[in-house]
Amino acid sequence: MTETTRRAVVLGAGGAGLAVVMTACASYGSPTTQASEAPPADEPSSEAPKKKKSTGAKALADTGDIPSGGGKVFESQKIVVTQPTEGEFKAFTAVCTHQGCTVDEVADGTINCPCHGSKFKISDGSVAGGPASEPLAEKKIKVSDGKITLA
Repeated sequence: MTETTRRAVVLGAGGAGLAVVMTACASYGSPTTQASEAPPADEPSSEAPKKKKSTGAKALADTGDIPSGGGKVFESQKIVVTQPTEGEFKAFTAVCTHQGCTVDEVADGTINCPCHGSKFKISDGSVAGGPASEPLAEKKIKVSDGKITLA
């Protein structure tokens, strides 16, 4: 009987611990918590959303910052902007399709990944050299008044 009692105590304690963990996980980030947090941020000022929209259109770069026949990597935005020919601007994800590393440079007409040496063409993001087998995804940009922004 003593073994049965010990087992019952151990199983009961383990079950109670599991219940505590499950309850804690279930309440973390619940929709009611998020819903109660979101309105106060939006309600105090009706001007706040308008300001956020204008900062969302912040320029990635000036057109003069992107060399013709080259490009520039914007690591924090995970974007690479290129200028394959004078006045033509393209943008692609800066995440290599081989294993998810961030490309680090644009040189000699290619976007280059430092992890395994994959290269992508600046004109269309297609693979110029493996091991990557898929192209970089194109990103929509807007070029206006000498500024390049995400569209």
